[in-house]
Amino acid sequence: MGPLAGVRVLEFEAVGPAPFSGMMLSDMGADVLLVDRPTDPREGIGRDRWFDVMLRGRRSVTLDLKSRAGMEAALLLADKADVLVEGFRPGVMERLGLGPDVLLRRNPKLIYSRVTGWGQEGPLAATAGHDINYLALTGVLHAIGRKGDAPVPPLNLVGDFGGGGMLQAFGIVCALLEARASGRGQVIDTAMTDGASLLASMLFGMQAAGRWQEERGCNVLDSGAPWYDCYETSDSKFVAVGAIEPKFYRELIDKLGLTNESLPAQRDREHWPVLRKRFAEIFRTKTRDEWSTLFAGSDACVTPVLTFTEARQHPHNLARQAYVTVGKVEQPTPAPRMRGTPQQVRGAPPERGDQGQSALTDWGFTPAEVEQLQALGLAYN
Repeated sequence: MGPLAGVRVLEFEAVGPAPFSGMMLSDMGADVLLVDRPTDPREGIGRDRWFDVMLRGRRSVTLDLKSRAGMEAALLLADKADVLVEGFRPGVMERLGLGPDVLLRRNPKLIYSRVTGWGQEGPLAATAGHDINYLALTGVLHAIGRKGDAPVPPLNLVGDFGGGGMLQAFGIVCALLEARASGRGQVIDTAMTDGASLLASMLFGMQAAGRWQEERGCNVLDSGAPWYDCYETSDSKFVAVGAIEPKFYRELIDKLGLTNESLPAQRDREHWPVLRKRFAEIFRTKTRDEWSTLFAGSDACVTPVLTFTEARQHPHNLARQAYVTVGKVEQPTPAPRMRGTPQQVRGAPPERGDQGQSALTDWGFTPAEVEQLQALGLAYN
C-alpha cells in the first residue's frame, strides 16, 4: 500500500523532525524500522508511547549503539536498508562508527539522511538549539508578531516540521528517484535553518521589490492589514479574515453591512487603523458561530478560529475524513492523498521492540542472521 511500498527505512530514535519525516514516509507505504534505545528508567525513556503520534506506523528493535556489538548490529541492519534517517548532532554517528562514509562503502545504494538545526557544518553546527533559535537566525521569527510587540514563536511548526522533517522527507524521495537511475545513494544534509529560510522565499522577493517592511505588523500577511487578521467576537472567540483580493474584500464589506459607509480605500495604509477599528466594532456584535453562519458559502474569506478539538468536528473536515483514530488518539490522516496508491496509517506507535521479529524477517534476515543480531544485543518483543 502507498507509493513508497517496498522502500526500507532504518530510523534511529530521535525527537522532532526525524520522527516526523519517518511518519510521512511510513504513511506513504515505506517500511520503517525504528532503532530504539533500550529502556532505561533513569533517562526517562521507558514511558508509554501510545500518544507519540509521530511514531505511528513503525516496527521497533532496541539496540545499545554505544557498545561495539550494538554498532556491529546497526551495520548489519543498514546493509539491508534503502534509507537511513538520523537526527543527532553532527559527528555523533561518526563517533559511533556509523557515519555515512562507512555505511555507503558497505551499501552504495543507501540514502543517508541527516537532519539538524544548524546543518552539518558552519560555526554553530555543534551548538544546541531548538526551533525558536533556528528561526531567530533566519529572519523568520523577527517577522512574526504584531507591531510594537515581541516576536511570537509559531509553535515549532516552521523549523522542526515544515523546514525540518517535511523537507527531509522531500529530500529522501528526490534521492530515491535519483538512485533508481544511477544506482548510487548519497548523503542528505537537512538543516532547519535552511528549511525555514526556504519557506520564506516569497517574502525575500517581496522585500526586494519594496513590498515588505521589516517592521512587524506593517505588512499584508503579518497582521498589518485590517482585512488579513483575527477579530474577537461577542463570545470572546475569534474569526479569521483573509480578504486580500478586491472582489473578496468587496464581499467582506457587503456581509459586514458596511457598503454604504464612507470607509478608507482597502489599500490606503495610512488609514488602516480606521478600518481595523470599524471591523473590530462590527465583529464584536455577534458570536463566532453566528458570523460563521452569516459567511457560510461566501467568498469573503472569513472563517471561525477553531481549537484542535473543534477542528476535528468541523463539517468540512468530517466530510474529508481529515482525522483518523489510531490506538487511543484521534489524529490527522496522512497527506497528500493519492488515488492510485492510497496512503494509510500502518499502525499505532510501537513500544520499544514491538514487532521487531516480523520486521527482521520481512527485511530478509535468515534465522541464523537474526540469532547473530541477538547475540550482538539487538532485542525485540
